[in-house]
Amino acid sequence: MSPDPRLCLALDVPTAADAARWVARTRDTFGTFKIGLRLFCAEGPAVVRQVRAAGAARIFLDLKLHDIPNTVAGAIGSLAPLGVDDLTVHLSGGPDMLRAAVRAAEAGDIHLLGVSVLTSLDGPALAATGVERSVEELVVQRARLAAECGLGGLVCSPREAARLRATLGARLELITPGIRLVPGTEGDQKRATTPRRALADGADRLVIGRAVTAATDVDAALDALRDACGAQPTSAGAS
Repeated sequence: MSPDPRLCLALDVPTAADAARWVARTRDTFGTFKIGLRLFCAEGPAVVRQVRAAGAARIFLDLKLHDIPNTVAGAIGSLAPLGVDDLTVHLSGGPDMLRAAVRAAEAGDIHLLGVSVLTSLDGPALAATGVERSVEELVVQRARLAAECGLGGLVCSPREAARLRATLGARLELITPGIRLVPGTEGDQKRATTPRRALADGADRLVIGRAVTAATDVDAALDALRDACGAQPTSAGAS
C-alpha cells in the first residue's frame, strides 16, 4: 500500500516520541505529516529530523508566521536547513511580509502556504476582533492577496474550498483542515466537513488529526478514511 499524497496527518501530540510512533504506524496511509505549534515548541527544531527519520516523506511545518517582513524572512531562513517541505505564514501579515516570506521560502526550497482564517473562527468571532466582513469575503480577499504575492498554496476551511477554486482556478494548492469522518464531531473547528465533500469541492490535500489520533480503533479509522477518499487520481499530490 502506498501513501496517499492527498492525506496529511496532524501530529498534535506532546512529544517527538509520540510523533515518531504515529509516523511509523501511519506512513503507508499519509503522504504528509504536519508538525504544529504545540509539538515544535515542546521539542524544538530537532523534532523535524526525528519525524523524517521515522519515515515521513513530506513534512508540513505549521507555525503560521506573522511578524514584520524582515523577522519572518529571517525565521524562514533559519528553518530552511531543517528540510521542511511546507511552511505556513498568516495572510493577515500583509503584502510586504508575504513577499519577503516568498523570497526567503524560494531560497530555502520551501513550499509556502498562507493561512486565511482559522477554522475555529466564525462570523461572530471575527466581529469580536473588529473584522466586520463575513468569513467567506475575508477568505477570498486574503486568497487573492496570496496569489498576487506568489505563495504556493492556501490553508483554508473545506467550507470555502469550492468558492476559492472557482475564484482562483488551479493557481494555488488548497489544503483543508477541519476534516471529520463522522459529521457532528467538529469540536472547536466550526467550519468542518467530510473528506469526500472537501475533495469534491476542490481541496488538494486534507489535514486529519483527531479523527485518527483520538480514534478508539485506529485501523478502522484509517480504513474509513481511505474509503471516504476513494481512489487516488494520477494527478494527486502537492505542487
